[in-house]
Amino acid sequence: MEGITEGVNNMSVSAAETQKKNRIQVSNTKKSLFFYVNLSKRYMQQYNEVELSALGMAISTVVTIAEILKNNGFAVEKKIRTLTVDMRDEPGARPIPKAKIEVVLGKTEKFDELMAAEAEQNGDIKEQN
Repeated sequence: MEGITEGVNNMSVSAAETQKKNRIQVSNTKKSLFFYVNLSKRYMQQYNEVELSALGMAISTVVTIAEILKNNGFAVEKKIRTLTVDMRDEPGARPIPKAKIEVVLGKTEKFDELMAAEAEQNGDIKEQN
């Protein structure tokens, strides 16, 4: 019995760890698309990969962010996961199923080179102002 309790305690610890440092929860109302694109680049610089996550209507925003990063040579797709989660508007309310997507992107071989070129270009713009 003691082993079972220990396993349950370990599960609660790992549940807390699922709030990953490299996860971005995307909303389609709070921030602009390019806020998320730039934040994703910073996360990839720091952690080598980024996980974009969204519910419902924000799913298309995650797909767009991932495509921008891939098409511009910054990222490669590592994993795409779709699922349905039960959401409650308030405690005790009936659960409402919502679509969810999780997309994990990793840095390309050209990532650092592209980021350096982008930083140099941004430096030139600031000098002109």
